[in-house]
Amino acid sequence: MKTIRFYAVIAAVVFLSVSCVENSGKYKAAVAQRDSLEQVKQALDSNYNQTLAVLNDIEAGFSEISQNQKQMQVNLKGVEGKTANKREVIAAQMKAIKESMEQNKAKIAELQRLSSKKGKANSMLAETIKRLQTEMDEKTAQIKSLQTELDQKNIKITELSSTVDVQSKNIVEQQTAIEQQKSTIQGQDANLNTVWYCVATTKKLKEAKIISGGGLFQAKKVMATDFDLQNFTKVDLRNISSIPTNSKKAKILSLHPQSSYKLTIGADKKITIEIINASKFWSVSKYLVVEI
Repeated sequence: MKTIRFYAVIAAVVFLSVSCVENSGKYKAAVAQRDSLEQVKQALDSNYNQTLAVLNDIEAGFSEISQNQKQMQVNLKGVEGKTANKREVIAAQMKAIKESMEQNKAKIAELQRLSSKKGKANSMLAETIKRLQTEMDEKTAQIKSLQTELDQKNIKITELSSTVDVQSKNIVEQQTAIEQQKSTIQGQDANLNTVWYCVATTKKLKEAKIISGGGLFQAKKVMATDFDLQNFTKVDLRNISSIPTNSKKAKILSLHPQSSYKLTIGADKKITIEIINASKFWSVSKYLVVEI
C-alpha cells in the first residue's frame, strides 16, 4: 500500500511540473503571439475577397464606359450646327470615358498583383485577366476612333482631372503598404519559428559557456540564453524533424517535453533525435543543447 502511495505522489509531482511550464505566462504569451501572426498571415495570403472586389469594380467600369459610348455616339449624329451646350455634353462624356479607362487600367494592374499564388486558382485568374486586358485593348481602339471623330468635328475636351492621378497614386501607396506589411509579418513569422541547436562534447559546451557544473556534487546546467549563437545551428522548426548527433551516446541537457521526441539508434549505432511534435518540442526552449 505504501508503494502505491509513493508512486502516486511521484506521478503528481511530474504532472504538476509539466503543467506549470505549459500554463506559465511566458509560454501562453508565446503561443498567443504565434497564433495571432498565423491568423494575420493567412488573412493576407487569402486575398479572395479583395480580388473579387477588384473584379467587380473592373466589370462595373466597362459597363459605364459602354453606356457613355452609346450616348456619345447618339449625340455625335448631326452635331454640326448644334449649340455649344451639345458639344460640351459630348466633350464631358469623352472625358468621363477616358477617366473610366484610366481607372480600369489601374484596377487590372492591381488584379495582376493579386494574382500571386500558384496552382489552379491562379491559372483561372490569369485567364480572367487576359480576357479583361483584351477587352481593354478593344475599348482603347474604339475610344481612339471616337477621339478621331471628335477632332474632325472640332470638339475639344479638357485634360483629365487630377482625380485620376490621385486615385492611381492612392492605389500604388496601398499596394506598397500591403507589401511592407507582408514583409514585416513574414519576418516576424520567421523569427517566431527560428530555433537553435548545439551538439557537442562536455568540454566544448563548457568552453563555449553553454553549460556549467558537472562536478561530483553538481549537475550540469544549461546557462542563460545570452550565450554566443555562433556555436549553434540555426533552423526553422517547421523544416526540421530529426537531428543527427553522430555519436553513440547523447544526452539532451535543455528542457523539452519528453513525449515530443525520441532517440533512435541507427545501423551504425549512432543516435538521432527524432522530433515527434515540433511545436511542443520547442515550446519550453528555443535552444536545444545535446551532450555527446
